[in-house]
Amino acid sequence: MSPAAASPATPTTQRPAPAAAVPTAKGPAPEARRPRALLLDWRVRFGALSLIWGFSFLLIKVGTHAYAPFQVTLGRLLFGTAVLAGAMLVKRHRLPRGARTWAHLAVAAFLLNALPFSLFAYAELTIPSTLAGICNATSPLWGMVLSLVALSEDRPTRRRVAGLGLGFLGVLTVLGAWQGFSGLDVTGTAMALLASLSYPVGWIYVRRTLAGSGESHLSLTGAQLGLATLQLALVTPLFTSWPTSFPAVPLLAVIALGALGTGLAVLLQYGLVAEVGPTTAQMVTYFIPVIATAAGVALLSEPLSWNTPVGAAIVLAGAALTQQRPRRTAA
Repeated sequence: MSPAAASPATPTTQRPAPAAAVPTAKGPAPEARRPRALLLDWRVRFGALSLIWGFSFLLIKVGTHAYAPFQVTLGRLLFGTAVLAGAMLVKRHRLPRGARTWAHLAVAAFLLNALPFSLFAYAELTIPSTLAGICNATSPLWGMVLSLVALSEDRPTRRRVAGLGLGFLGVLTVLGAWQGFSGLDVTGTAMALLASLSYPVGWIYVRRTLAGSGESHLSLTGAQLGLATLQLALVTPLFTSWPTSFPAVPLLAVIALGALGTGLAVLLQYGLVAEVGPTTAQMVTYFIPVIATAAGVALLSEPLSWNTPVGAAIVLAGAALTQQRPRRTAA
């Protein structure tokens, strides 16, 4: 998933995200169960979500052409929060209650939003949006490694271990390891990979602290994004100065990144999880790097060598294997 939708309301097995791809606090949200006649076909919404998250990396790149990475992230969170706040008002959902819940949400906001969003923005100062999108696809691989350590109910299987090895082989292929990583910006790539690692760390934290909280998914996610916005609002002035101009295209990119890639995407994902289940909904993960690569090459004229799409395909194949669970047989 793009990093856009990581929240306490999305499935454990990931997307992406992002986002994301976070352990479900409870079953499908009641607010997502609406008459199908009022909804577009789920396949249309699935495609829209794939496009929105796939284009998020291009929008980050365009935004950083005029604004500092922290400013891009702050704008993204601000407009994303505004969309969810509007949805909460329409549906008459209240904010979560309890200091303990808010404390856990503050940590989740940092791990699932403020930190990875900022890292991706900084990474794209020096690496192509295509590479950032592929790095994001490694989140399921990191997630498997961490879940085996932190979640006692997860057990390794030969297939999942093979998927893990295959996935990281794909990463080395994308990065051109046999060439000594020639021409690769190590710092930017490391930031993108660290951002993808931040998501599963956040998912596990949420699963351990907020599962069964009794709050609605929309309320939890709205509060989480609001806290992440506050975090960036405090940090951004310390490291950046107020922009001297507001070029239209980068500004529109930041607005779209927030309103569509962070706000609307979360709402679309809720509906998909409720209607077709998390297993089908999480398949959007495998379309994101494909769309991110196509968008970067076609619209930003980013270079593309053979090892990038080949490595991305290997990463996605490995990620798919890590998400498979052993079938349970009847007693």
